Amino acid sequence: MNLKIQFVKLQSITNKGGFVMEIKVLGPGCPNCHTLEETVKKAVKELGIDAKVEKVTDMIEIMKYTMSTPGLLVNGKLKHKGKPLPTIEKVKEFIEAEG
Repeated sequence: MNLKIQFVKLQSITNKGGFVMEIKVLGPGCPNCHTLEETVKKAVKELGIDAKVEKVTDMIEIMKYTMSTPGLLVNGKLKHKGKPLPTIEKVKEFIEAEG
């Protein structure tokens, strides 16, 4: 019985923080939206994190979060909208703040 309890504790420690971060770039497909998407992908790679990066082009979905594009959501939280575009260092800060 004691062994089983220890195993469960080990399991929960292993899974803590083991989620995949969800990042969404919001925009209709303009050059700035593509630039932000590439910046986000590069930041994720440099940070070495497990993240799902998704491009959202549906304006109805975008307007749920912002009227200014491009927008950046990290784990459902709006971190950036409009211009000027954030630097790669700023994008890394947004990601690390949610990690």
